[in-house]
Amino acid sequence: MLDLARLKALHAVHVHGSIGAAATALGYTPSAVSQQISKLERETHTVLLERQGRGVALTDAAHLLVSTAEQLLSIVERAEVALEEQRGRPSGRLTVAAFPTAACGLLPPVLAELAAKHPSLDLRLIEVDAHLSVDLVARGVVDLAVAHDWDIAPLPAPEGVERAVLGDDRCDVLVPAGHRLADRDGLLRSDVARERWICQPPGSVCHDWLVRTLREAGTEPDMAYQVGEYGTQVALVEAGVGIALVPRLGRGEIPAGVRVLRLEPAPVRRLYALWRAGASRRPSIGVAVDTLRAHWPAAR
Repeated sequence: MLDLARLKALHAVHVHGSIGAAATALGYTPSAVSQQISKLERETHTVLLERQGRGVALTDAAHLLVSTAEQLLSIVERAEVALEEQRGRPSGRLTVAAFPTAACGLLPPVLAELAAKHPSLDLRLIEVDAHLSVDLVARGVVDLAVAHDWDIAPLPAPEGVERAVLGDDRCDVLVPAGHRLADRDGLLRSDVARERWICQPPGSVCHDWLVRTLREAGTEPDMAYQVGEYGTQVALVEAGVGIALVPRLGRGEIPAGVRVLRLEPAPVRRLYALWRAGASRRPSIGVAVDTLRAHWPAAR
């Protein structure tokens, strides 16, 4: 008999790309995940992981087991949904994935309220880039995700995944207090097209949106400082080295040396909650989505 927990550990390594990332997602230590896979190798008399540089790669045999694991985990999920539905109250494990600013600016009070009102609910949170979360939901790695999209990058909607709109998150331009634009009430895109920008690295939706928008204003943008954390971007703006476009969600307190200016037309990203259609009957999914919606007005 193949052990489901060991198959789940192998599946997590496949999905997350490393033993360490799989351990974080499962709530285990890396050594515990390694032990589970080692036991699975002994049970199957098969090598499942091979060293590749500093990481590991799945063998062909491991990929066959991962395919089986996905089917088994789907069956287990259906059973868990049926049991929770029969109980009529939120219970069991609920793993939520959220992108960094949502994890910071929206999820803390949501998770606290859910934990207080539903003690039978075992809540877990994974911070992950928004564009990765849809696939994690579709593959059953997480139960619920908070993701976002922009007008240039609509959120994919794979078969079997449902979603609900949470709200719109507006972005503002942040400039140093001594900047030539600091006293303006609002800005047009042409006003900031030739500035030195502090932005997220290439490949992120925010970076791509900004580059495309500024090019439409007739200028090749100067992306001088490329950093992923919005807190770092704010610190660089305060230091006077450039300006930044920063969403309001999870932005935190703005230093005295930074001015926040509205940009028109307003850059907006839309937030969604996503879950698998097969889990729609879980009471925990319903209360979690309702709680996210209830807390959105304060978070934004």
